[in-house]
Amino acid sequence: MSITADQNPLTQTLKDGAAELGLHLSERQLSRLLAYQALLAKWNKVYNLTALRDPAQMMTHHLLDSLAAVSAFAGAQRVLDVGAGGGLPGIVLAIWAAEAEPQMSITLVDTVQKKTAFLTQVKAELQLRNVSVVHARVEQLPVEQQYDVITSRAFAELNDFIDWSNHLLQEGGKYIALKGIMPQQEIDRLPPGWNVNKVQALHVPGLDAERHLIFLERKS
Repeated sequence: MSITADQNPLTQTLKDGAAELGLHLSERQLSRLLAYQALLAKWNKVYNLTALRDPAQMMTHHLLDSLAAVSAFAGAQRVLDVGAGGGLPGIVLAIWAAEAEPQMSITLVDTVQKKTAFLTQVKAELQLRNVSVVHARVEQLPVEQQYDVITSRAFAELNDFIDWSNHLLQEGGKYIALKGIMPQQEIDRLPPGWNVNKVQALHVPGLDAERHLIFLERKS
C-alpha cells in the first residue's frame, strides 16, 4: 500500500479534502484510501464499476463524497450497505471506521457478481477485517443478523429501499440514505409507518453539486 510519486496530487487532494471535512486521517487511513482508489481505477477498466475514468474525479466524486458522510455513522455497531457497487460508501466507511469506530462492522451486499468479486479483492488486499461481502438480493437476505444502520448511495427510490430491506433493520435502527439533490418527492412517497428523522446537507470539497443525507426511522 505504498503511495507512489504519481499519486502525490491525489494524496494532496485527499488530505486537503479530509481536513476541510474535519476528519483527522492517519497515514494508514490515507494509504488505504489511496490504495482503494487505485484498485477502483484498475478494475474499472475491465469491470465498469463506475462511469468515471479520471482518477482526480474519482477522488472528489467518490472518495471525498463518501468521506463527507462518515461522521453520521459514529456509534454504529452493524452497518449494511445495500447495492454496494464499487464500495461506496461501504469501503470508505470501513477504512475510516477501522480506526475511528473500531466496534463497527460493515456488510456490503450487491446482486452483481463482478462487483462483489471486486469488493472481496479490496477486502483482502487492504486487510479490512471489519468488512463482510455478500452476493445476493437484499430482499432475499435471511433475518439471521439485523443492523442498527442500513445505508445506500444512489441505489433506489427511498420507498423501494425501505420495502426491500426493512426486515433487516433492528428495533430502534435507522436508515442513512446518501442522495444528491433534496429528494422531496421520494420523501412524499414514503411507505406508511416511516418518518424522516433528519435531513443533512453535505458540502463535498471540490464538488459543485448538492448532496444530502436522509435519516429515516420507523414511527414509534
